[in-house]
Amino acid sequence: MFFSLLFFLLVTVAASIIGFSFKNGISPTPTSKKVKCALMSSLPDDLSGVILELGSGWGSLAFALAKRYPNCQVIAYETSPVPYLFCLGCQLLRRFPNLLFLRKDFFFSSFDKASLVVCYLYPKAMQKLLLKFKKELKSTALVVTHTFSLMGKKPLLTLHAKDLYCTPIYHYQDFS
Repeated sequence: MFFSLLFFLLVTVAASIIGFSFKNGISPTPTSKKVKCALMSSLPDDLSGVILELGSGWGSLAFALAKRYPNCQVIAYETSPVPYLFCLGCQLLRRFPNLLFLRKDFFFSSFDKASLVVCYLYPKAMQKLLLKFKKELKSTALVVTHTFSLMGKKPLLTLHAKDLYCTPIYHYQDFS
């Protein structure tokens, strides 16, 4: 009975992750440690305001952002239920009062209060985000992406992580 229940639970979890991966266009892939370190070290020290983490997946960037910027509100968006619940469980253990996980599509949220937006998304979503950034972000807001750039927008800064793929990290600002 126990193994049948465990098998059912594992199949349900896998089906959920696969289903939402197709729906979202990308699987909830964690940012590698080397890319996370390079990205975090590229961020400004003197940041205030709201930080948005779009498509937080398993929370690797969200928790790092909350730790680095304890005086900022970090809002992490994830629509896939399994990674979202995983992050809530980790949040219970880690207790970052400045970190909020939302199971919500960020395309239906306002970005007007954001001072920093961080994302690791697929190219089609990045293209769609470019329009949202132009409409809603303040000119001083910083957008940091890794792996995928914002097509048609010249980065303010491009650097590469010291990983196997030399993963690019892009900084953007002023979408007006």
